Amino acid sequence: MNRVFYLLTIFIIFVSCSSVKVVTDFDSSADFSQYSSFAFSKSQIEKLEISDLDKKRILSSIENHMESKGYVSSNQPDLIISVDTKSREDVYINRYNDFPYYGWYGPTMSTTYRPRSRIVGLLYIDIVDAKSGSLLWQGNGSGSLSSNKLTRDELIDSFVNRLLENYPSANL
Repeated sequence: MNRVFYLLTIFIIFVSCSSVKVVTDFDSSADFSQYSSFAFSKSQIEKLEISDLDKKRILSSIENHMESKGYVSSNQPDLIISVDTKSREDVYINRYNDFPYYGWYGPTMSTTYRPRSRIVGLLYIDIVDAKSGSLLWQGNGSGSLSSNKLTRDELIDSFVNRLLENYPSANL
Protein backbone atom coordinates (compact mmCIF):
# COMPACT_ATOMS: atom_id res chain seq x y z
CA MET A 1 0.00 0.00 0.00
CA ASN A 2 2.82 2.40 0.89
CA ARG A 3 4.57 1.68 -2.44
CA VAL A 4 1.38 2.41 -4.43
CA PHE A 5 0.94 5.70 -2.57
CA TYR A 6 4.57 6.61 -3.31
CA LEU A 7 4.22 5.86 -7.06
CA LEU A 8 0.93 7.75 -7.25
CA THR A 9 2.52 10.78 -5.57
CA ILE A 10 5.46 10.73 -8.02
CA PHE A 11 3.05 10.48 -10.96
CA ILE A 12 0.96 13.42 -9.74
CA ILE A 13 4.07 15.56 -9.21
CA PHE A 14 5.38 14.64 -12.68
CA VAL A 15 2.08 15.47 -14.40
CA SER A 16 1.56 18.70 -12.47
CA CYS A 17 5.08 19.93 -13.34
CA SER A 18 4.37 19.63 -17.04
CA SER A 19 3.38 23.25 -17.42
CA VAL A 20 4.15 23.62 -21.13
CA LYS A 21 1.05 23.89 -23.31
CA VAL A 22 1.58 23.20 -27.01
CA VAL A 23 -0.58 23.73 -30.10
CA THR A 24 0.54 22.74 -33.61
CA ASP A 25 -0.99 22.88 -37.07
CA PHE A 26 0.22 21.91 -40.55
CA ASP A 27 -0.74 22.01 -44.21
CA SER A 28 -2.31 18.58 -44.79
CA SER A 29 -1.71 18.81 -48.55
CA ALA A 30 2.07 19.30 -48.12
CA ASP A 31 4.41 16.42 -48.96
CA PHE A 32 6.98 16.63 -46.17
CA SER A 33 9.06 13.83 -47.73
CA GLN A 34 10.39 16.28 -50.35
CA TYR A 35 12.16 18.40 -47.74
CA SER A 36 15.58 17.56 -46.33
CA SER A 37 17.32 20.81 -45.38
CA PHE A 38 16.56 23.90 -43.32
CA ALA A 39 17.87 27.31 -42.32
CA PHE A 40 16.72 30.00 -39.92
CA SER A 41 15.17 33.27 -41.08
CA LYS A 42 17.98 35.65 -40.19
CA SER A 43 15.79 38.77 -40.37
CA GLN A 44 13.28 37.23 -37.94
CA ILE A 45 16.00 36.03 -35.57
CA GLU A 46 17.53 39.52 -35.42
CA LYS A 47 14.15 40.98 -34.37
CA LEU A 48 13.75 38.67 -31.35
CA GLU A 49 13.54 40.69 -28.16
CA ILE A 50 15.13 38.17 -25.82
CA SER A 51 18.60 37.80 -24.39
CA ASP A 52 21.32 36.54 -26.71
CA LEU A 53 21.80 33.57 -24.37
CA ASP A 54 18.16 32.49 -24.62
CA LYS A 55 18.20 33.10 -28.38
CA LYS A 56 21.24 30.84 -28.69
CA ARG A 57 19.56 28.18 -26.51
CA ILE A 58 16.36 28.19 -28.58
CA LEU A 59 18.13 28.08 -31.95
CA SER A 60 20.50 25.35 -30.83
CA SER A 61 17.65 23.26 -29.50
CA ILE A 62 15.63 23.65 -32.72
CA GLU A 63 18.69 22.78 -34.80
CA ASN A 64 19.43 19.66 -32.70
CA HIS A 65 15.81 18.54 -32.90
CA MET A 66 15.60 19.02 -36.67
CA GLU A 67 18.88 17.14 -37.17
CA SER A 68 17.60 14.29 -35.01
CA LYS A 69 14.61 14.08 -37.40
CA GLY A 70 16.98 13.72 -40.39
CA TYR A 71 17.14 17.32 -41.65
CA VAL A 72 20.43 19.09 -42.36
CA SER A 73 21.30 22.74 -41.96
CA SER A 74 22.06 24.32 -45.33
CA ASN A 75 22.79 27.59 -47.13
CA GLN A 76 20.37 26.46 -49.88
CA PRO A 77 17.54 25.18 -47.65
CA ASP A 78 14.23 23.56 -48.55
CA LEU A 79 12.68 24.96 -45.36
CA ILE A 80 12.95 28.31 -43.60
CA ILE A 81 12.36 28.33 -39.85
CA SER A 82 11.01 31.49 -38.29
CA VAL A 83 10.98 31.99 -34.52
CA ASP A 84 9.17 34.55 -32.41
CA THR A 85 8.81 34.98 -28.66
CA LYS A 86 6.61 36.96 -26.34
CA SER A 87 5.92 36.99 -22.65
CA ARG A 88 2.96 37.82 -20.51
CA GLU A 89 2.36 38.22 -16.83
CA ASP A 90 -0.46 36.16 -15.38
CA VAL A 91 -1.83 37.67 -12.17
CA TYR A 92 -3.85 35.59 -9.74
CA ILE A 93 -5.76 36.88 -6.76
CA ASN A 94 -6.00 34.38 -3.93
CA ARG A 95 -8.72 34.78 -1.33
CA TYR A 96 -8.06 33.61 2.18
CA ASN A 97 -10.72 33.48 4.87
CA ASP A 98 -9.05 34.08 8.17
CA PHE A 99 -10.26 32.40 11.29
CA PRO A 100 -13.35 33.95 12.81
CA TYR A 101 -12.87 36.28 15.70
CA TYR A 102 -15.36 37.41 18.25
CA GLY A 103 -16.06 41.06 18.47
CA TRP A 104 -18.67 43.29 20.02
CA TYR A 105 -21.32 42.13 17.52
CA GLY A 106 -20.55 38.41 17.62
CA PRO A 107 -18.33 36.21 15.45
CA THR A 108 -17.07 37.76 12.21
CA MET A 109 -14.86 36.45 9.41
CA SER A 110 -11.91 38.38 8.05
CA THR A 111 -11.03 37.95 4.37
CA THR A 112 -7.60 38.65 2.93
CA TYR A 113 -6.76 38.95 -0.77
CA ARG A 114 -3.20 38.28 -1.89
CA PRO A 115 -2.08 38.84 -5.48
CA ARG A 116 0.43 36.47 -7.06
CA SER A 117 1.98 36.72 -10.50
CA ARG A 118 3.87 34.47 -12.86
CA ILE A 119 5.71 35.29 -16.09
CA VAL A 120 4.71 32.99 -18.95
CA GLY A 121 6.93 32.66 -22.01
CA LEU A 122 5.38 32.16 -25.45
CA LEU A 123 7.37 30.55 -28.27
CA TYR A 124 6.16 30.53 -31.88
CA ILE A 125 7.83 28.44 -34.60
CA ASP A 126 6.77 28.72 -38.26
CA ILE A 127 8.26 26.46 -40.94
CA VAL A 128 7.92 27.75 -44.50
CA ASP A 129 8.69 26.25 -47.92
CA ALA A 130 11.78 28.17 -49.09
CA LYS A 131 10.77 28.14 -52.77
CA SER A 132 7.07 28.97 -52.60
CA GLY A 133 7.01 30.89 -49.32
CA SER A 134 3.94 28.94 -48.18
CA LEU A 135 3.49 28.08 -44.54
CA LEU A 136 3.83 24.31 -44.01
CA TRP A 137 3.82 23.92 -40.24
CA GLN A 138 3.40 26.12 -37.22
CA GLY A 139 3.52 25.55 -33.53
CA ASN A 140 3.24 27.63 -30.43
CA GLY A 141 3.91 26.80 -26.85
CA SER A 142 3.43 28.59 -23.59
CA GLY A 143 4.91 27.87 -20.21
CA SER A 144 6.92 29.14 -17.31
CA LEU A 145 10.69 28.88 -17.39
CA SER A 146 11.16 29.11 -13.65
CA SER A 147 12.22 25.91 -11.98
CA ASN A 148 14.32 24.88 -9.03
CA LYS A 149 15.40 21.51 -10.39
CA LEU A 150 16.29 22.06 -14.03
CA THR A 151 18.78 24.47 -15.56
CA ARG A 152 17.56 27.04 -18.05
CA ASP A 153 19.26 25.09 -20.88
CA GLU A 154 17.30 21.95 -19.99
CA LEU A 155 14.04 23.87 -19.63
CA ILE A 156 14.33 25.56 -23.02
CA ASP A 157 15.41 22.30 -24.67
CA SER A 158 12.44 20.49 -23.12
CA PHE A 159 10.12 23.32 -24.21
CA VAL A 160 11.35 23.19 -27.84
CA ASN A 161 11.30 19.37 -27.96
CA ARG A 162 7.73 19.31 -26.73
CA LEU A 163 6.80 21.83 -29.39
CA LEU A 164 8.52 20.00 -32.25
CA GLU A 165 7.85 16.40 -31.21
CA ASN A 166 5.07 15.94 -33.80
CA TYR A 167 6.97 17.53 -36.66
CA PRO A 168 7.46 14.91 -39.43
CA SER A 169 10.86 13.32 -40.03
CA ALA A 170 12.83 13.92 -43.22
CA ASN A 171 12.65 11.37 -46.01
CA LEU A 172 15.73 9.29 -45.20
